[in-house]
Amino acid sequence: MSKKIGDVILDIKNISLRFGGVKALTDISFNVKEHEIRAIIGPNGAGKSSMLNCINGVYTPSEGAISFRGQTFAHMNSRQVAEMGVARTFQNLALFKGMSVIDNIMTGRNLQIKSNLLLQALRLGPAQREEIQQREFVERIIDFLEIQAFRKTPVGQLPYGLQKRVDLGRALAMEPKVLLLDEPMAGMNVEEKQDMCRFILDVNDEFGTTIVLIEHDMGVVMDISDRVVVLDYGKKIGDGTPEEVRNNEDVIRAYLGAGH
Repeated sequence: MSKKIGDVILDIKNISLRFGGVKALTDISFNVKEHEIRAIIGPNGAGKSSMLNCINGVYTPSEGAISFRGQTFAHMNSRQVAEMGVARTFQNLALFKGMSVIDNIMTGRNLQIKSNLLLQALRLGPAQREEIQQREFVERIIDFLEIQAFRKTPVGQLPYGLQKRVDLGRALAMEPKVLLLDEPMAGMNVEEKQDMCRFILDVNDEFGTTIVLIEHDMGVVMDISDRVVVLDYGKKIGDGTPEEVRNNEDVIRAYLGAGH
């Protein structure tokens, strides 16, 4: 059964990004539709992570604008973007290595917690009830990601593939409408990649989460993406279904190599 792709949820319009005299992105436009898996691919230095940084407010574009659910913004900080429902995982894991799996994922619930810090610290009345609710939500994510056996384990003691899963769990704890994944499978072995692919597809299917994904493994991209946008030297050179992108001459030259 084919899934139902919705209306445009994220619209990237003519985004350019400069650092001094260096152009990281030049006049890039593409959109992301609700409930799709949208891949961004391209060689190293193509501007993929810079694009994600513009979407989630880490960088302010030099030109252009981004619309989220019809609301256009040129300047937005990371917290505002998170509050609007955009979560992100990072290429280099930014986990708290000394903290347990459950406590790492709990940090993703910060935006949902209504009690003030004093009540939280003293665990009084409403704050205690709220923490119980938040922990129940986090336990559901832990079950979903099949990491129950490691709930209390310090994250730094886990194998790399499981640390990546915890990173995904922390992003899911934010209950995002749009999830930005920056190379979620980098450094994984084949089995770990297969697991991560399954979780990404399940997140998209069961939670209805829209996913924007940077990934170097072309097999993965072609298998799980609905549409693919291709960047090269900060410019867009391709955009379409995996099949269309696979047959695009510019993409073949820039990325796949003429032998593919």
